Amino acid sequence: MPFHNPVLLNESIKGLNIKPNGVYVDATFGGGGHSKLILEHLDDGQLFAFDQDQVTQDNILSDNRFKLINTNFRYIKSFLRMEGIEKIDGLLADLGVSSYQFDNADRGFSIRFESELDMRMNTETIITAKEIINNYSEENLSKIFYEYGELRNSRQIAREILHKREVAPIITTIDLINSISHLSPLRKKNQFLARVFQSIRIEVNEEIASLKDMLKSAIELLNKTGRLVVLSYHSIEDRLIKNLFKKGNFEGDVEKDFYGNIIRPFKEINNKIIVASAEEIRSNPRSRSAKLRIAEKI
Repeated sequence: MPFHNPVLLNESIKGLNIKPNGVYVDATFGGGGHSKLILEHLDDGQLFAFDQDQVTQDNILSDNRFKLINTNFRYIKSFLRMEGIEKIDGLLADLGVSSYQFDNADRGFSIRFESELDMRMNTETIITAKEIINNYSEENLSKIFYEYGELRNSRQIAREILHKREVAPIITTIDLINSISHLSPLRKKNQFLARVFQSIRIEVNEEIASLKDMLKSAIELLNKTGRLVVLSYHSIEDRLIKNLFKKGNFEGDVEKDFYGNIIRPFKEINNKIIVASAEEIRSNPRSRSAKLRIAEKI
Protein backbone atom coordinates (compact mmCIF):
# COMPACT_ATOMS: atom_id res chain seq x y z
CA MET A 1 0.00 0.00 0.00
CA PRO A 2 1.63 3.29 -1.09
CA PHE A 3 2.01 5.96 1.59
CA HIS A 4 4.20 8.66 0.05
CA ASN A 5 7.56 9.23 -1.53
CA PRO A 6 10.00 9.68 1.35
CA VAL A 7 11.09 13.30 1.70
CA LEU A 8 14.83 14.10 1.68
CA LEU A 9 15.45 10.37 1.54
CA ASN A 10 19.16 10.32 0.72
CA GLU A 11 19.92 13.22 3.05
CA SER A 12 18.13 11.45 5.91
CA ILE A 13 19.93 8.15 5.44
CA LYS A 14 23.28 9.87 5.04
CA GLY A 15 22.56 11.72 8.29
CA LEU A 16 22.25 8.41 10.16
CA ASN A 17 25.92 7.63 9.37
CA ILE A 18 25.01 3.93 9.34
CA LYS A 19 27.36 1.34 10.78
CA PRO A 20 26.90 -1.97 8.88
CA ASN A 21 26.57 -3.93 12.13
CA GLY A 22 24.62 -1.34 14.09
CA VAL A 23 21.11 -1.30 15.52
CA TYR A 24 18.73 1.27 14.02
CA VAL A 25 15.16 2.47 14.44
CA ASP A 26 12.79 3.82 11.82
CA ALA A 27 10.27 5.45 14.16
CA THR A 28 7.74 6.22 11.41
CA PHE A 29 7.66 3.25 9.06
CA GLY A 30 4.75 4.26 6.81
CA GLY A 31 5.37 2.84 3.34
CA GLY A 32 8.81 1.57 4.28
CA GLY A 33 10.85 3.84 2.03
CA HIS A 34 13.38 4.83 4.68
CA SER A 35 13.60 1.30 6.07
CA LYS A 36 14.37 -0.19 2.66
CA LEU A 37 17.33 2.15 2.18
CA ILE A 38 18.60 1.64 5.74
CA LEU A 39 18.65 -2.12 5.15
CA GLU A 40 20.76 -1.59 2.03
CA HIS A 41 23.46 -0.10 4.27
CA LEU A 42 23.37 -2.90 6.87
CA ASP A 43 25.30 -6.17 6.90
CA ASP A 44 24.59 -8.00 10.15
CA GLY A 45 22.86 -5.03 11.75
CA GLN A 46 19.26 -4.82 12.92
CA LEU A 47 16.42 -2.48 12.04
CA PHE A 48 13.30 -2.02 14.16
CA ALA A 49 10.47 0.00 12.65
CA PHE A 50 7.51 1.52 14.47
CA ASP A 51 4.14 2.74 13.22
CA GLN A 52 0.84 3.01 15.07
CA ASP A 53 -1.29 2.75 11.91
CA GLN A 54 -2.27 -0.91 11.51
CA VAL A 55 -2.47 -0.64 7.70
CA THR A 56 1.33 -0.39 7.57
CA GLN A 57 1.38 -4.17 8.04
CA ASP A 58 0.62 -4.29 4.31
CA ASN A 59 4.07 -2.77 3.66
CA ILE A 60 6.08 -5.09 5.87
CA LEU A 61 9.55 -5.99 4.56
CA SER A 62 10.66 -9.60 4.24
CA ASP A 63 14.13 -9.47 5.80
CA ASN A 64 15.40 -11.32 8.87
CA ARG A 65 17.23 -8.17 9.99
CA PHE A 66 13.94 -6.25 10.15
CA LYS A 67 10.96 -6.14 12.52
CA LEU A 68 7.89 -3.88 12.36
CA ILE A 69 6.22 -3.06 15.68
CA ASN A 70 2.71 -1.59 15.44
CA THR A 71 2.64 0.91 18.28
CA ASN A 72 3.03 4.62 18.92
CA PHE A 73 6.68 5.65 18.82
CA ARG A 74 6.36 7.13 22.30
CA TYR A 75 6.73 3.54 23.59
CA ILE A 76 9.96 2.80 21.70
CA LYS A 77 12.10 2.20 24.78
CA SER A 78 9.72 -0.31 26.35
CA PHE A 79 9.17 -2.29 23.16
CA LEU A 80 12.87 -2.40 22.29
CA ARG A 81 13.61 -3.76 25.75
CA MET A 82 11.07 -6.52 25.06
CA GLU A 83 13.23 -7.36 22.03
CA GLY A 84 16.36 -7.41 24.21
CA ILE A 85 17.63 -4.07 22.86
CA GLU A 86 19.08 -1.61 25.39
CA LYS A 87 21.08 0.63 23.03
CA ILE A 88 20.83 1.76 19.41
CA ASP A 89 23.14 3.48 16.93
CA GLY A 90 20.60 5.68 15.21
CA LEU A 91 16.97 6.71 15.03
CA LEU A 92 15.11 8.31 12.13
CA ALA A 93 11.66 9.92 12.45
CA ASP A 94 9.69 11.41 9.56
CA LEU A 95 6.92 13.22 11.42
CA GLY A 96 3.49 14.25 10.29
CA VAL A 97 0.66 12.63 8.38
CA SER A 98 1.39 10.32 5.47
CA SER A 99 0.02 11.01 2.00
CA TYR A 100 -1.99 7.79 2.32
CA GLN A 101 -3.74 9.13 5.41
CA PHE A 102 -4.42 12.50 3.79
CA ASP A 103 -5.65 10.93 0.56
CA ASN A 104 -7.91 8.34 2.21
CA ALA A 105 -11.20 10.21 2.49
CA ASP A 106 -12.55 7.92 5.22
CA ARG A 107 -9.83 8.92 7.69
CA GLY A 108 -11.05 12.53 7.98
CA PHE A 109 -7.61 14.19 7.86
CA SER A 110 -8.15 16.34 4.79
CA ILE A 111 -10.23 19.41 4.01
CA ARG A 112 -10.61 18.06 0.44
CA PHE A 113 -13.11 15.31 1.25
CA GLU A 114 -16.38 14.97 3.10
CA SER A 115 -16.14 12.28 5.75
CA GLU A 116 -16.87 11.73 9.40
CA LEU A 117 -14.45 13.65 11.63
CA ASP A 118 -11.92 11.04 12.72
CA MET A 119 -8.20 11.94 12.31
CA ARG A 120 -6.91 8.98 14.33
CA MET A 121 -3.52 7.69 13.22
CA ASN A 122 -4.25 4.55 15.21
CA THR A 123 -7.82 3.57 14.38
CA GLU A 124 -7.99 1.37 17.48
CA THR A 125 -7.88 4.33 19.88
CA ILE A 126 -11.13 5.79 21.20
CA ILE A 127 -11.01 9.60 20.92
CA THR A 128 -11.83 11.01 17.48
CA ALA A 129 -11.98 14.53 16.09
CA LYS A 130 -15.78 14.33 16.30
CA GLU A 131 -15.58 13.72 20.06
CA ILE A 132 -13.28 16.70 20.54
CA ILE A 133 -15.28 19.12 18.41
CA ASN A 134 -18.59 18.22 20.05
CA ASN A 135 -17.49 17.80 23.67
CA TYR A 136 -14.54 20.10 24.43
CA SER A 137 -15.25 23.34 26.28
CA GLU A 138 -14.75 26.68 24.59
CA GLU A 139 -11.62 27.21 26.66
CA ASN A 140 -10.08 23.87 25.68
CA LEU A 141 -10.92 24.26 22.00
CA SER A 142 -9.46 27.75 22.01
CA LYS A 143 -6.30 26.43 23.64
CA ILE A 144 -5.63 23.75 21.02
CA PHE A 145 -6.31 26.16 18.14
CA TYR A 146 -3.89 28.67 19.63
CA GLU A 147 -1.15 26.25 20.70
CA TYR A 148 -1.30 23.73 17.87
CA GLY A 149 -2.50 25.92 15.01
CA GLU A 150 -1.01 29.26 16.09
CA LEU A 151 -4.35 30.86 15.23
CA ARG A 152 -4.79 34.32 16.71
CA ASN A 153 -8.59 34.17 16.51
CA SER A 154 -8.66 30.85 18.37
CA ARG A 155 -11.31 31.94 20.87
CA GLN A 156 -13.58 33.20 18.12
CA ILE A 157 -13.25 29.87 16.29
CA ALA A 158 -14.04 27.93 19.45
CA ARG A 159 -17.06 30.13 20.21
CA GLU A 160 -18.44 29.65 16.70
CA ILE A 161 -18.09 25.86 17.00
CA LEU A 162 -20.03 25.91 20.27
CA HIS A 163 -22.82 27.95 18.66
CA LYS A 164 -23.08 25.56 15.71
CA ARG A 165 -23.08 22.37 17.80
CA GLU A 166 -25.90 23.76 19.97
CA VAL A 167 -28.07 23.68 16.85
CA ALA A 168 -26.84 20.28 15.59
CA PRO A 169 -23.83 18.02 16.18
CA ILE A 170 -20.80 18.66 13.97
CA ILE A 171 -20.31 15.24 12.41
CA THR A 172 -18.38 15.60 9.15
CA THR A 173 -15.41 17.53 7.83
CA ILE A 174 -17.81 19.64 5.75
CA ASP A 175 -19.93 20.41 8.82
CA LEU A 176 -16.82 21.77 10.52
CA ILE A 177 -15.64 23.69 7.46
CA ASN A 178 -19.05 25.29 6.95
CA SER A 179 -19.20 26.36 10.59
CA ILE A 180 -15.91 28.26 10.63
CA SER A 181 -14.77 29.09 7.07
CA HIS A 182 -16.28 32.59 7.28
CA LEU A 183 -13.69 33.35 9.98
CA SER A 184 -10.73 32.82 7.65
CA PRO A 185 -8.58 35.74 6.51
CA LEU A 186 -9.26 37.00 3.00
CA ARG A 187 -7.68 34.77 0.30
CA LYS A 188 -6.21 32.41 2.95
CA LYS A 189 -9.15 30.07 3.48
CA ASN A 190 -7.28 26.83 2.75
CA GLN A 191 -4.34 27.78 4.97
CA PHE A 192 -6.72 28.73 7.77
CA LEU A 193 -8.69 25.48 7.53
CA ALA A 194 -5.49 23.43 7.31
CA ARG A 195 -4.31 24.95 10.60
CA VAL A 196 -7.63 24.20 12.28
CA PHE A 197 -7.49 20.58 11.09
CA GLN A 198 -3.83 20.34 12.14
CA SER A 199 -4.75 21.53 15.64
CA ILE A 200 -7.47 18.93 16.05
CA ARG A 201 -5.29 16.15 14.62
CA ILE A 202 -2.45 16.94 17.03
CA GLU A 203 -4.90 16.80 19.95
CA VAL A 204 -6.55 13.56 18.79
CA ASN A 205 -3.21 11.78 18.47
CA GLU A 206 -1.42 13.47 21.39
CA GLU A 207 1.34 14.23 18.90
CA ILE A 208 3.36 16.71 20.94
CA ALA A 209 3.40 14.58 24.09
CA SER A 210 4.26 11.52 21.98
CA LEU A 211 7.09 13.36 20.24
CA LYS A 212 8.56 14.51 23.56
CA ASP A 213 8.38 10.96 24.95
CA MET A 214 10.09 9.56 21.86
CA LEU A 215 12.87 12.16 21.96
CA LYS A 216 13.48 11.52 25.68
CA SER A 217 13.72 7.80 24.92
CA ALA A 218 16.16 8.50 22.09
CA ILE A 219 18.47 10.30 24.52
CA GLU A 220 18.58 7.21 26.73
CA LEU A 221 18.76 4.66 23.92
CA LEU A 222 21.43 6.15 21.69
CA ASN A 223 25.02 5.06 22.04
CA LYS A 224 27.68 7.73 22.15
CA THR A 225 28.06 9.16 18.59
CA GLY A 226 24.67 7.64 17.70
CA ARG A 227 22.60 9.79 15.38
CA LEU A 228 19.09 11.24 15.70
CA VAL A 229 17.56 12.31 12.38
CA VAL A 230 14.20 14.10 12.44
CA LEU A 231 12.01 15.47 9.64
CA SER A 232 9.32 17.89 10.80
CA TYR A 233 6.60 19.69 8.86
CA HIS A 234 5.36 22.51 11.07
CA SER A 235 6.92 25.02 13.42
CA ILE A 236 5.56 23.51 16.64
CA GLU A 237 7.44 20.25 16.13
CA ASP A 238 10.52 21.92 14.69
CA ARG A 239 10.80 24.29 17.64
CA LEU A 240 10.93 21.37 20.10
CA ILE A 241 13.58 19.57 18.09
CA LYS A 242 15.63 22.72 17.56
CA ASN A 243 15.56 23.55 21.28
CA LEU A 244 16.57 20.01 22.27
CA PHE A 245 19.46 19.89 19.81
CA LYS A 246 20.76 23.40 20.50
CA LYS A 247 19.97 23.90 24.19
CA GLY A 248 19.31 20.45 25.64
CA ASN A 249 15.65 20.89 26.56
CA PHE A 250 12.26 21.50 24.94
CA GLU A 251 11.72 24.93 26.48
CA GLY A 252 14.84 26.50 24.97
CA ASP A 253 16.33 27.45 28.35
CA VAL A 254 20.12 27.57 28.43
CA GLU A 255 21.82 25.68 31.26
CA LYS A 256 25.61 25.76 31.55
CA ASP A 257 28.14 23.70 33.45
CA PHE A 258 30.91 25.07 35.68
CA TYR A 259 33.05 25.84 32.62
CA GLY A 260 30.32 27.71 30.78
CA ASN A 261 29.46 24.94 28.33
CA ILE A 262 25.80 24.40 27.43
CA ILE A 263 24.48 21.23 29.05
CA ARG A 264 22.92 19.19 26.27
CA PRO A 265 22.88 15.53 25.15
CA PHE A 266 23.52 16.23 21.47
CA LYS A 267 25.74 18.16 19.14
CA GLU A 268 24.24 19.36 15.90
CA ILE A 269 25.53 17.88 12.67
CA ASN A 270 23.80 20.48 10.54
CA ASN A 271 23.70 23.89 12.20
CA LYS A 272 21.39 25.05 9.43
CA ILE A 273 18.23 23.10 8.66
CA ILE A 274 18.21 21.00 5.49
CA VAL A 275 15.29 21.61 3.15
CA ALA A 276 14.17 20.06 -0.11
CA SER A 277 15.58 21.25 -3.42
CA ALA A 278 13.38 22.99 -5.97
CA GLU A 279 13.53 19.82 -8.06
CA GLU A 280 12.28 17.63 -5.21
CA ILE A 281 9.49 20.08 -4.40
CA ARG A 282 8.34 19.96 -8.01
CA SER A 283 8.21 16.15 -8.00
CA ASN A 284 6.96 15.81 -4.43
CA PRO A 285 4.99 18.87 -3.18
CA ARG A 286 4.79 17.36 0.33
CA SER A 287 8.49 18.13 0.74
CA ARG A 288 7.88 21.90 0.57
CA SER A 289 7.44 22.32 4.32
CA ALA A 290 9.95 19.66 5.44
CA LYS A 291 12.80 20.59 7.78
CA LEU A 292 15.55 18.08 8.45
CA ARG A 293 17.67 18.26 11.59
CA ILE A 294 20.49 15.85 12.47
CA ALA A 295 22.23 15.51 15.83
CA GLU A 296 24.80 13.19 17.38
CA LYS A 297 24.76 11.88 20.94
CA ILE A 298 27.60 13.35 22.95
